[in-house]
Amino acid sequence: MKKIERQIEVIERLNRFIRLGKTGTPDQLSEKLEISKASLFQILGVMKQLNAPIVFDITLQSYVYEESVNFTYGFYTRKLYGEEVLEVSSYSAQSIMMQVDFKYPSLRIV
Repeated sequence: MKKIERQIEVIERLNRFIRLGKTGTPDQLSEKLEISKASLFQILGVMKQLNAPIVFDITLQSYVYEESVNFTYGFYTRKLYGEEVLEVSSYSAQSIMMQVDFKYPSLRIV
């Protein structure tokens, strides 16, 4: 797990440097991130596969995003709106569970 956590940390730091326009050249950036240049190019490749619009700006001597994007990692809660909301006011939880064939015993309706 430590390796995955380290890679995510590197991506988060890289994202901050890119947002600030302060990555420097690939050699400088790999030094800042304490990774090899080959690892840097692999990570940039993965980020591009995930649709990060990363380019190197020769004038700034920095990697930049061509358009505004957000990178977030983790699990977040959000409120449901519109059709996402299942109104159960006319049903009891027991009647709903009887109507729906649950295949996931750990799933529960709250």
